[in-house]
Amino acid sequence: MTDRTATAVDTDRLPPVLPAVAAAAVAALPPRLHKRLDAAVERLAGIPVGPVDGGVSVDCGPESLVTLTPGATGVVTDPHQARCNCLLAPRCLHRAAVLLACPVADPATHPDPASAAAAASSTSGRADAASGRTGRTRKSAGAAGGAAPTKAQRAAAGALWRAAAAVLAAGVPAAGAVPQAELLRAAHGARLAGLPRAESAALRTVRGLRAQRGRQNGHRLAELVEVLHDLLYVAGRLAAGDADPALVGVLRRAYQPDGTLEVHGVCREPVISATGYAGVVTHLVAADGRQLSFGDVKPGGPDRARDCARAVTEMGAVAVNHAVLARGGLRITGTTVSPDGRLGAGKGVRATPLAGTDWSTGPLAHLFARPLAEVVTAQLATDDPEDPARAGTALFGGDLMVVGAVGDQVLARELVPATDAGRERAPVPDGPVIRLVPVDSHPMLAHVANLRRLASRPGLRVRVVGRLDPDRASTLRPLAVGPVPGAAATLRLPADWHGRADLGYDEIQGGHLPPRDPAEVTEPVLAVGADAVAESPLWRVRRLVELAVSGGRRAVAEAARGDGTGLAGPLRRAGFTTAAALTTGLADESDRRGRDVFGRRTDPDPDRYAWAWLAATAHLAAAERELIRSSWTTPPVG
Repeated sequence: MTDRTATAVDTDRLPPVLPAVAAAAVAALPPRLHKRLDAAVERLAGIPVGPVDGGVSVDCGPESLVTLTPGATGVVTDPHQARCNCLLAPRCLHRAAVLLACPVADPATHPDPASAAAAASSTSGRADAASGRTGRTRKSAGAAGGAAPTKAQRAAAGALWRAAAAVLAAGVPAAGAVPQAELLRAAHGARLAGLPRAESAALRTVRGLRAQRGRQNGHRLAELVEVLHDLLYVAGRLAAGDADPALVGVLRRAYQPDGTLEVHGVCREPVISATGYAGVVTHLVAADGRQLSFGDVKPGGPDRARDCARAVTEMGAVAVNHAVLARGGLRITGTTVSPDGRLGAGKGVRATPLAGTDWSTGPLAHLFARPLAEVVTAQLATDDPEDPARAGTALFGGDLMVVGAVGDQVLARELVPATDAGRERAPVPDGPVIRLVPVDSHPMLAHVANLRRLASRPGLRVRVVGRLDPDRASTLRPLAVGPVPGAAATLRLPADWHGRADLGYDEIQGGHLPPRDPAEVTEPVLAVGADAVAESPLWRVRRLVELAVSGGRRAVAEAARGDGTGLAGPLRRAGFTTAAALTTGLADESDRRGRDVFGRRTDPDPDRYAWAWLAATAHLAAAERELIRSSWTTPPVG
């Protein structure tokens, strides 16, 4: 950790803490201190963090110095690594507040002894499945063969459900330190029970709540809605005894040996994260078709992302230039690969360069082998939120023709498959208008300028590699472009670019474009097809489910009373009858209050409300996904 001047508490300077440690600190507090915990965490924003031998210290007031001394991994994994010198320690408010202000560590990377022992006992009776190639994931205990969840797993899932339902009913403003600690405790229980998917969803929910409450830049409420939906969905079904192995999930492992690999560069992608990290990631394709990556992402800002255009990163004993790797290849021995396809750079890695491969040959050609509609349909059909093949993460490519621009979006149409006739390829008849939007609009990167340059040549044929935008209709986020093989009106890139331009780094000039040919200029795009998701009345459902998370149960009830019949009416008239029924059910459940035997109003049932919200959110996600899928589908000719 780099030393900075101590001004105000900075979570980047605080070491990550395992969920079990933070949850235990809150559980040890006397109940009378729970109401003061949120205010204590907020007060830490103005308290300096100072370095001490082997860790950091936070001065919480007179005779209240909290010291964190993480282990060799830089993570607080034991309660004894967090100490306060006040008289009430360790059951003191200062220690609990500091632990809750720390980032949440990933237990899969930094396991505590209790969970490691539990994992070992759960797998002692089973032999590891021998897989020819590592870097894959393996099923957790209890998931083999679709066996029903054990009693311990159902109990852990029930605890997660209750904690998540309480957070949903309270909303982000009321989901402070104590509800978050309950989620962390339930997540630890899920880990001990062998429920990795539920544990991951719970930890992502806590991180999302903190980001939303702290109004962190780059975090969207829709992301918190998605992860809370996944948590309730998994926990609810497991608690009910559902035997679907996908609900249990997979045990993610760290980098694993993968023997000898031949990888070929696809493109470079600059990275600027909202959490203070920046750098470059080079995307690769292995000889067996797997998509891999090799990155150099470290603490920094946009300057670092820009300067990493030709960064040199150590891979074992070899210095790898990202600009060269993106247009060439490597034969790697002793390599290690993470479950999400990242290449390791350990001391035992050896690499030798390979000649560059054109996008049209070898394993790179598989990126362009299928029509875009087929690729998008396959990605949207992937339900596992931790699957690297899901929408928005896996790269794919296609051949397009530029037809115009709207704002910062380039409008294009997919070209018909190549034939041996040698004629200029035309757009797919009645094909959708595809929107190309910048991956990152930061002015230090070249994405926006390059897309504007491409949009200046209607009729330009261009080969594109990018990612699907899973939240917008027929939208692609391009990372790199190249000339279409055999086309005349296509890019003319320098020879040392090896037939591709990385849109974040390489600057496309006027000389790289074909001359303007009046015969090739297409008719102006006077009307672009409406965004099927943005224009549908489903925005009413999304507004309500997001309001439930941001404002809680009471906010939904008040909004429903204000809208009256105007909430479901437009949905029914547009044919979304199921969405109308589920939205009405959520609104009714939000305002439902029971009475006890004496006629007094009782607290509402969080379970029925959570199920109503879950049903509405699940249907919304499925409906939006179908609208996005249909926006890529080519209507039948004639």
